[in-house]
Amino acid sequence: MYSNGRELLELANSRNLRLYDVILENEMKISERSEQEIKDAMRKRYNVMKDSSQKALSEPQETVGGMISGDSRKINDFTEEGRTLSGDFMCRMMARALSSCEVNASMGRVCAAPTAGSCGIVPAVIISVCEKLGLDEESAVRGLITCSGIGAIIVKNATVAGAEGGCQAECGVAAAMSAAAVVELAGGTPEMSLNAAAIALKNILGLICDPVAGLVEVPCAKRNASQAVNAVTSADLALAGIKSNVPFDEVVEAMYKVGKMLPYQLRETAMGGLAATETAGKIADGIFRR
Repeated sequence: MYSNGRELLELANSRNLRLYDVILENEMKISERSEQEIKDAMRKRYNVMKDSSQKALSEPQETVGGMISGDSRKINDFTEEGRTLSGDFMCRMMARALSSCEVNASMGRVCAAPTAGSCGIVPAVIISVCEKLGLDEESAVRGLITCSGIGAIIVKNATVAGAEGGCQAECGVAAAMSAAAVVELAGGTPEMSLNAAAIALKNILGLICDPVAGLVEVPCAKRNASQAVNAVTSADLALAGIKSNVPFDEVVEAMYKVGKMLPYQLRETAMGGLAATETAGKIADGIFRR
């Protein structure tokens, strides 16, 4: 059993295991389910993720606010045209993240990972990295189990709620979960995985939650796209041997404290940040006067 990143790392290193192995073993003890039952449950979630990350690429979804409908197809088409600056891999990943956000905002079926507002990050990263590395579905399921273990540690010691900790606690945590899993999928060490998670979370530390019109569309969807990129770049930094000078557990603690310092206007109330701009007010008026 473990309660933080340090203990998880010690268990993995002392037994020469991957984070995935320790996390799976821990889940089996807690849930009293078999390895196969846990993997089957995760595979169901993975299928939901695949569907949501694909659905809006060719078929724009009619979202409640109408603010992000068609964005996923735009970046997907742009990628198909071969005009990207950041490369096909990054842009396809962003398109997948935006697709899940469109599905979520149209009241479709998504997998909250760790929240509905950050539902595009983990699917986009895991699916895209597995595709790039030529990994199968079993590998993707293992990656998701690693994601879940990192997320569970953060839930235990901090928060993943935008209303409590801002967007850093939603999109930031999703990026951290994804970064750790990606490192493992790419053959990195447990220490590298936790460094990647720490780097990803540090990169988004302090980000507020300011949904325009109170809807999970703007700026949420674009933050999903950017944090998918954050996850992969953080993984590359860690795989290159770059360490987080501040350990993972301390980064989690800092995130939690920063979230508590944020005024309520910047924690999902739509009373501050972008939600309080003149344009956002006009958008909200147009939506609620329909």
